[in-house]
Amino acid sequence: MQLKQSLSPWQCMAWLIGIGLSIPLAFLIFEALQGESEVFSHLWQSVLWDYTRNTIVLIAGVVVLSAFIALPLGWLTAYCRFPGKRVFEWALMLPLALPAYIIAYVYTDLLDYAGPVQIWLRQQFGWQGPDDYWFFDLRTLPGAIVMIALVLYPYLYLIFKTALREQSFKLVQASQLMGMSPAQSFFKVSLPLSRGAIVAALALISMETMADFATVHYFAVSTLTTAVYDTWLGYYSLTAAAKISGIMLLFLFVALLLERMSRKTQVVHERQSGVNDTHLYDLTGYQGWLAWGFCMLILSVAFFVPVGILLNYAWHYFEQAWNAEFFNYALQSLQISLYVSVIAMLVSLLVVYYQRIEPGKLTNLPGRFASTGYALPGTVLAIAVLLPLTLFDTKLNEWLDGSGFEPGLLLSGTLFAMIFAYVVRFYAIAHGAVESSFVRISPSIDMASLSLGKGRFQTLTQVHMPLLKRGLLTAGLLVFIECMKELPAALLLRPFNFETLATHVYQYVSDEQLELASISALFIVLVGLVPLYWVNRSMEQHN
Repeated sequence: MQLKQSLSPWQCMAWLIGIGLSIPLAFLIFEALQGESEVFSHLWQSVLWDYTRNTIVLIAGVVVLSAFIALPLGWLTAYCRFPGKRVFEWALMLPLALPAYIIAYVYTDLLDYAGPVQIWLRQQFGWQGPDDYWFFDLRTLPGAIVMIALVLYPYLYLIFKTALREQSFKLVQASQLMGMSPAQSFFKVSLPLSRGAIVAALALISMETMADFATVHYFAVSTLTTAVYDTWLGYYSLTAAAKISGIMLLFLFVALLLERMSRKTQVVHERQSGVNDTHLYDLTGYQGWLAWGFCMLILSVAFFVPVGILLNYAWHYFEQAWNAEFFNYALQSLQISLYVSVIAMLVSLLVVYYQRIEPGKLTNLPGRFASTGYALPGTVLAIAVLLPLTLFDTKLNEWLDGSGFEPGLLLSGTLFAMIFAYVVRFYAIAHGAVESSFVRISPSIDMASLSLGKGRFQTLTQVHMPLLKRGLLTAGLLVFIECMKELPAALLLRPFNFETLATHVYQYVSDEQLELASISALFIVLVGLVPLYWVNRSMEQHN
């Protein structure tokens, strides 16, 4: 009886999903620990340390710049009243919809020697050539830091603002009674109380920064992410790429460890008095307009200017950009994203439901195993997925050798590889959304359903799923948008002659011809705005 209980269908499904989605990471670690690789040894002795240093500098720079941008913005919109505050609260999240490489190209085109800014400066001051003046080069490591920070700061902004609103405002009022200025209260009260949330957001920004491929590749900045890509496509060495990916896993482990440690040390003792309109600092006169100007400057640089330039491209190059390629690649991207979002919703629903109906010490393990792929950058994930799929294809062809049937690249060279990689990468997003929705359903509903003779499956489909519609839609929507934007995994895993909108746009970016794919880029941005609108509506209803 005990054996039968331990092998319940829900448990089997949950563990099969957890193990299946964690297999790529296991293969990657195993391959990285294998013997010497000549390609890796050559890279280790020549350029790998430079790549590692660039990666560390890139992460540190993006983290610091994101903090300088997001922390003041979060404090202003959470605790202050100033002109336009209601609009800025949600508008400052808009840059998340823009891929960093699109912003990088737009500003490169705008600020390049042949771009409109330098042309205008030469006309105004009578400069004849580059020897007559100095102008910074955007396509450098510092330039990459700025471009990536402009699209990642909203993570910290949103998390910090939420943490401030959940704090008791009595502590801020107490600091006012002690004679502290708003700036002193910010540094001595708000920041220390939000330390755990800030570190968690910075850990997320660190992982996203290390996962960035397109921006650093376009700027010719060599990092560990580009090293994985170049090692696979340049040297065709999966083992060397796996070893470089192992180094990146160490960085990810450190980031996750710091995030976990910050949460252990964060204790909230009081949450009675939240923030409302009567608690806000009133910024009037020049202070209010300074706050408005700072918010508008960041929003303009990070969103309005790039989108405006894309719209200008689309207007002037409409005939070239509005073509059959756009519709074909858009359809392919939508199909892939739809498949992955549906699969991610279903498997996360099964795993979370298992956690609910069979609680125990080991119940959460399948979900944790399945969520490991989210921490992997796209290039690393592609290598991790290729390892087991290539092994399967190789063994299958060896087994069928001489039978007259040669399946070839049955898995590793097909859409299955892309779909599987996307599910591994974005399962954690669906799991979190579904789990948070399940928590709101009272366990008494389950007991009532069972007492009426409903089985576990009937309870799930007839009781829980109608109640989970909003959570499932949120999960599917978030996964869908991430799939539309995913680039590195698509570049490495897409079948021959198969393009997504992301790979299509990036190829034109690499050829300095984004104008010809401007409508595709705008479509990616437009689709990315949907979850931001959805999240903002959910937060407003929650408040």
